[in-house]
Amino acid sequence: MTQSPPIPLPPPKERRRLREAAALTRAQLASRVGVTSETVHGWETGRSTPRGRKGEKYARLLNSLEAEAEAEAEVTPPHAEHRTAIASDHRHTIVADQRHTTTVAVADRSRTPVTGRRPGAARTTALLRPDDATAALTPDQAFDALYAFCAPALVRQTYLLTGRRELARESVERAFHIAWQRWPEVARDRDPAGWVRAVAYDCALSPWHRFRLRHRCPEPPPSDAFDRALLDTLLKLPPSYRRTLLLYDGVGLGLPETAAETEASTRAAVNRLAHAREAVAERLPELADPEVLHWRLVGLASIERLRAAKPLVVRRTGERRARFWTRAAIAFTIALIGATALTARTAPTHYEPPVPPGETVQGVPPPVAPGPLSESEQELRAKLRREEQGGPDRLLPQPR
Repeated sequence: MTQSPPIPLPPPKERRRLREAAALTRAQLASRVGVTSETVHGWETGRSTPRGRKGEKYARLLNSLEAEAEAEAEVTPPHAEHRTAIASDHRHTIVADQRHTTTVAVADRSRTPVTGRRPGAARTTALLRPDDATAALTPDQAFDALYAFCAPALVRQTYLLTGRRELARESVERAFHIAWQRWPEVARDRDPAGWVRAVAYDCALSPWHRFRLRHRCPEPPPSDAFDRALLDTLLKLPPSYRRTLLLYDGVGLGLPETAAETEASTRAAVNRLAHAREAVAERLPELADPEVLHWRLVGLASIERLRAAKPLVVRRTGERRARFWTRAAIAFTIALIGATALTARTAPTHYEPPVPPGETVQGVPPPVAPGPLSESEQELRAKLRREEQGGPDRLLPQPR
């Protein structure tokens, strides 16, 4: 009995590219092969190798996806593919903003915000710096495209971090204000959406918010009891655990990307993720499966109708804030220079030694104060006082 030779498998990165090109999520591809999405994630990252019947089925599926991509490339015009990708991404973003449940059902867990499908860093960068000269964007248009693409889902992610709707909006807007001020750096970044997400998470988890009066009052929780319990469990986690859990199980980043974004080692990210999952499973046992936890996070974020501001409004607000702080810094500098000049003008130009304290001189008797007046002296004083008022008697010559 002869055995058919094994079907060759493409490299791990190519496996992932083929799946994303076919607009398949890990869960969808895993259901076709008959494995879990974690297994597919290991195959695509190279940590594990497909073997046995599952591996052969996975290889045949990838070959069919590659054949479909080649056939579609022969039919599609050169520039239409780029425009179709951009239109598809914007369509997914718009649907995620208006009809959340529709987009949630097809969310890509590998590189997806909690609500809405997001492509990889290369496709996001292509939105900002396309190779096609006819589709070049100005900085304003590129910023508006990035904001419209990332902000709606990013607001919902930040809501899961903080449990506060207004703080989520403020954090995302603040992150885009900083991105617009440093736009040349952001536009050249490999993953502009990840850059903005990291800044938004830092703003949302800042400890200074506890001193704000309006953030001391709790906001109304979700209406569903299970959603309330899940959100309460998330908020009781330490901020670093909560952020790691959201990035890995919510957004769907890999462990190296999660560790890099949280500024921790891979081992520390694994420990945080394990402890966070244990804490969630201890209170909500039905969420012990990471896949179920992912979709529950998606559902919790999609329930809240959180709207992001318009890109033009955010950009102009950031410019006004930058102008305000620039003018405030200039005014403070001028005031400091004026105070320094006034001090230099009115300061003494020579040294004046202080007056020394008095010293006791030996051999000189101290002055004696006058004692009480005698009777004769008192009579004389009274007489002088009377004469001082009327004056002395005037002497007149007498005639002879």
